[in-house]
Amino acid sequence: MKQNRPLLIIGLFLVVQMGIVRILALFPEFIENYYSNGLYPVISKGFRYAFGWLPFSFGDIMYLVLIFIALREIVHLFKSRFRQWKTFCIRTLALASIVYGAFHLLWGMNYYRPPLHESLSIESEYTTEELVALTEKLIVKSNTLYDQLATNDTMMVEVPLSKSEVFENTLQGYEALQSQFPKLNYPPKSIKTSLLSYPLSVMGYSGYLNPITNEAHINGLVPSHRHPVISCHEQAHQLGFAKENEANFIGVLATIHNENPYFQYSGSIFALRYCINDVFRRDSELGEKLRDQIRPGILKNYAASRAFWDEMDNPLEPFFKLFYSNYLKANNQPEGMKSYSYMVALLVNYNKSFPLAI
Repeated sequence: MKQNRPLLIIGLFLVVQMGIVRILALFPEFIENYYSNGLYPVISKGFRYAFGWLPFSFGDIMYLVLIFIALREIVHLFKSRFRQWKTFCIRTLALASIVYGAFHLLWGMNYYRPPLHESLSIESEYTTEELVALTEKLIVKSNTLYDQLATNDTMMVEVPLSKSEVFENTLQGYEALQSQFPKLNYPPKSIKTSLLSYPLSVMGYSGYLNPITNEAHINGLVPSHRHPVISCHEQAHQLGFAKENEANFIGVLATIHNENPYFQYSGSIFALRYCINDVFRRDSELGEKLRDQIRPGILKNYAASRAFWDEMDNPLEPFFKLFYSNYLKANNQPEGMKSYSYMVALLVNYNKSFPLAI
């Protein structure tokens, strides 16, 4: 037992860490000033320099190795008929403590910074009239981009960019945003196609940020019209916007402000889908009238996304959604996956304050 004492101490330190995180979470301004805009940018840029140049995801390989080790330990536990269950539990607790500490130190404390609408000095509530005004604006913008990019008026738009070209173009959008968000200094880039794209698809994820290596990933199997906005979304996470709704908002702005029309299209129809769904929730008849104004080819892009996720449906999907929703709730997003609708509030109120930005 003495040989396990260091691991036991590390494992029990998990309780101390959880207490520290909960106390710091009570002081969002402190986190904003000293972590999100102090320590974290140094950590993030350092890891992007360390791993961004690799043509593959170091983080994905790290996950695969950890899964292999975990399975090996579980098999060994069963083979020993649970004679070493105490050692197994101590090792598991120590690993959980290390992962918890690394997660919050290297990225996770960004969940506890002040809400983005406060930082932007905009409201968090909006009326149906304001929502409809933005939705109509996005319909016009999306239709115009569709007419520019589509080969005919009924086919959906395919993005003719390789994933490496998408990743390179993403930087331009963030550079254009720096006049409004001076802190969005992104380089060097560290965005990659995940080696785990199929498992991500099965779990229902379009991309993810590895909080340990700070590598951003897109799911390479999703329809191509989604690649630009997913890339911008995951890079927003890298810049310290941990909450999904805020990363969605930043990702939309980064695509809309990109010079590449395919990026603009990807971000515009993404934002439009959120807004039109919100209109339907408030007034289904009005939602149908607005939907009828959208080009059929755009609706086919939406249908392609739905068909992709329908194809990936599996018995475990509800479990993954429940797990992720609880993960969001545990990290300062009390409404879980429903909190994604907050992105609409950010878009509507940002449009009110800066009508030329969207």
